[in-house]
Amino acid sequence: MKTRNLLYLSIIPAFFVSCKEDATPKPDSYLSLEYPEVVYEKYQGGDCGFNFEKNKFAVIHPEKNCAFKIDYPKMKASIYINYKPVENNLTKLLKDAQKLTYNHTIKADDIQESIYEHPEKKVYGMFYRVIGNAATNLQFYATDSTRNFVTGTLYFYAKPNFDSIYPATKYIEADMQTILETLEWTNK
Repeated sequence: MKTRNLLYLSIIPAFFVSCKEDATPKPDSYLSLEYPEVVYEKYQGGDCGFNFEKNKFAVIHPEKNCAFKIDYPKMKASIYINYKPVENNLTKLLKDAQKLTYNHTIKADDIQESIYEHPEKKVYGMFYRVIGNAATNLQFYATDSTRNFVTGTLYFYAKPNFDSIYPATKYIEADMQTILETLEWTNK
């Protein structure tokens, strides 16, 4: 009799646990990111010696010594643009720009370089894509090799997680390439 009672006591809870609806698989979900359509406008660098086009969505903040911070508030990101005059120091400026990029090799999975040349406008430079969880994923430098040197660096205000920031990085990458491609020296 005791065995039968134990059998009933163990079977009855099984009915309550197993009487649930069948599990249905959930559909795949995708990250929904909507960025504004890109419209570029010319930015006059004033006395700094250069002009470029920037995304209207981005907010530019001039800083001292011909430096600019281009903010993307909704993406929590900024491009830092720095200008330096070339005064018999081109080799040092190039080494410093390259060092800034290659300091990220510890965290980077790969660093891709793209040479940029526009002889008619006397703009020569390099565009870097840093793949991985580095502090900055995009950088460039440009020079006319005689008077002007400009660097651009993208930073996000978050801990680097390449997969999470990839869509925003791709959006801003197009803007950084446009800055580089539209760069004009005004103090030739």
